[in-house]
Amino acid sequence: MGGLGIPSGDFSNYGSGIQKEWIVTNGLGGYASSTVIGANSRTYHGLLVAAMNPPVDRTVLLSSLDEEVEVDGILHRLAVHKYPDTVYPNGFEYLTKFKLDPFPTTVHEIKDVKIKRCIFMVHEKNTTIIRYKVTSDTDNAILRLHPLTSMRNFHYTTRSNNIDLLQEASESGTILKNGDISLSIRSNARYVPGGTWYYNFEYDTERMRGQAYQEDCYNPGYFEIELKKGKNHFFVVASTEELPDLKMDDIDDLYDQEVMRLNLLAENSGLEDTFALKLMPAADSFIVKRASTRSKSIIAGYHWFSDWGRDAMIALPGLTLVTGRFDDAAQILSSFAENCRDGLIPNRFADSSEFQPDYNTVDASLWFIHAVGRYFAYTGDTGFVKKMWPAVQDIIRNYKQGTHFGIQMDSDDLMTHCGQLTWMDAKIGDFEVTPRNGKTCEINALWYNALKTASHLAEHLDKDPSPFIALADGVKHNFSWMFWNPDEKCLFDRICVNEDGMVIKDQSIRPNQILAVSLPYTMLTRKKESGIVRRIEHDLLTPVGLRTLSQDNPCYKNRYVGDAVSRDIAYHNGTVWPWLMGPYVSAYTKVNSYSQECREHAQLLLLEFDGHLHESGIGSISEIFDGDYPHTPRGCISQAWSVAEVLRAYVEDVLNKGPVP
Repeated sequence: MGGLGIPSGDFSNYGSGIQKEWIVTNGLGGYASSTVIGANSRTYHGLLVAAMNPPVDRTVLLSSLDEEVEVDGILHRLAVHKYPDTVYPNGFEYLTKFKLDPFPTTVHEIKDVKIKRCIFMVHEKNTTIIRYKVTSDTDNAILRLHPLTSMRNFHYTTRSNNIDLLQEASESGTILKNGDISLSIRSNARYVPGGTWYYNFEYDTERMRGQAYQEDCYNPGYFEIELKKGKNHFFVVASTEELPDLKMDDIDDLYDQEVMRLNLLAENSGLEDTFALKLMPAADSFIVKRASTRSKSIIAGYHWFSDWGRDAMIALPGLTLVTGRFDDAAQILSSFAENCRDGLIPNRFADSSEFQPDYNTVDASLWFIHAVGRYFAYTGDTGFVKKMWPAVQDIIRNYKQGTHFGIQMDSDDLMTHCGQLTWMDAKIGDFEVTPRNGKTCEINALWYNALKTASHLAEHLDKDPSPFIALADGVKHNFSWMFWNPDEKCLFDRICVNEDGMVIKDQSIRPNQILAVSLPYTMLTRKKESGIVRRIEHDLLTPVGLRTLSQDNPCYKNRYVGDAVSRDIAYHNGTVWPWLMGPYVSAYTKVNSYSQECREHAQLLLLEFDGHLHESGIGSISEIFDGDYPHTPRGCISQAWSVAEVLRAYVEDVLNKGPVP
């Protein structure tokens, strides 16, 4: 896998430098992340953000590590920080190179000194390693490394007067404690203890989002290295564990092990295509261990999402099946099946272990059945599917009879539910931004797909498929005449009954209907499916995904900006979602009979994301984009279903490497 480099012009100043971010993860939900110039622009940035109860309870421990080089008595500071009305120091002036290869690597050049820094994490450990390779043409130079710590929940900021840090220093480093939280920082350089607060850091991205954006950080001391002429190798290790004394060879071995792990994942996937391989490290980053279930789960997005059921099930095929990680897929499915309650799998696990999972979703359980079906299509593993069968039955039984949140099959066999239970779930107080109560096109497409998947699995498990087939036939019989909009040659988005008892059919052109074409089991004629794809292409398709609402709708919002209320209103009213490009490509290739010509066109669509890998979250795909050109990336810098659906569609529909039907 080749590295991803950034042109030097993209980090020549503070404003451009903070637009590009990087992240490396540890398989526990923890991570290290910042901008390419090293200036933290979010409360979520930090060199060690540890998952104290994997994959949640994430805590910013080491905020940054400020380097300074003294050459011939002149001090050069490499850090970059934003304070009120000023940026200081301007370390980006010394930055000559940034590359993700496979970990974030920078090169700073100061007179006779060249500093190469690489940041990586130890897999399944809350441990970050910063490795330095310094070339000096002089003996008269000193490198100092100043750790800045905050020791707080990653959603919030801290101030010097609301934190009490204790330090246990030694020659090789220090242990900092804030109550039950402990941070160990070690190095092969000499540690000089101190104790200084830095005040009023500002995080510009949070300021623009209307969030708290100022905080203080604590500098417990510094590491000092007298550089020798030639090559000098140093490291700093930050961890939640008390570390033994480490040598440079130990650090190099840990680095090699992580590179080998990533290379092995690529090799085991069987994928050779360059673009697919570029997405492999990002795909790996979302697969995490969940301490409460002792099995794997999927983080929905970095920085702030935990593991969400809907996102996990949509992302599972792209993250695990097309990449050959079948054991991980089985663990993830098991983790959610174990938490199935009254036919519902969790909408999300909470950010803190203090809270129970939320179950307020109608589609997550249907996506779960879809994921089980895709797992079986890839593996033929009837033994595992048999273990999942009780959850599949429980979901269908509860959906048929009725469960929480008004989720229930109606007399016409179509599924109905209360509002804000689908993926378009934005809500401001009691105001439902995108009303979704009643019968929605995508939920009934998923309902039919789940019934047909269950009947298929039942046959292979020597179960009676006829009850599922009968229900599916009823859904198919009623779906088309209820949802087909003959004027627009596509589907109504939602059908509900208003307070006066009148049936209202929502004619908004939204992307939800693409699932009625893209799923393995669908109900419409090929002519109608082609009409949906044409309508989506005309009204919603962009180079980075599908808009959530057509531009001619009066509710359309062209930019996802402003405070939380403004962003929530735009979230599903025009904002582009890249994960929807996966279903679109699957639908497009299907209605065009998988011709070579349509596969080539689909490849061009998906390769549009290749440039984006250098644009925002380096090496990954953002959560959302603005609806209008230039489609600025917004939201999370790295989103599971964005990466997963682009990768899945590319492998299955372009490379034609999916399971045999």
